[in-house]
Amino acid sequence: MRTLALTLILACLPATAAGPIDEGARLAATCTACHGPTPVTGNALPPLTGQSREALLASLRAFKAGTRPATIMTQLAKGYTDEQLALIAAWFGQAPTAPVTGKKDRQ
Repeated sequence: MRTLALTLILACLPATAAGPIDEGARLAATCTACHGPTPVTGNALPPLTGQSREALLASLRAFKAGTRPATIMTQLAKGYTDEQLALIAAWFGQAPTAPVTGKKDRQ
């Protein structure tokens, strides 16, 4: 019985050793589906990396409140709590700015 318990504990270790994914990174991953992970020349959507946390949070709050016109961002922003919007803005605000590329780099 003791061996079985030890085996089960050891089997679970690799799953927890990597640690939890940062909540801001997890939330921000959905944004990169449209905005891309890096700035791209010719992309109609603005890059999010490199923008200040304050500017991004102000934009996200305006989308959520409906005071900034948009086609889809108003609906998307309404699906997040204010805390989640702050996490997203903080994550992009601290993300390293990548050089602008000439093509979309969807990773």
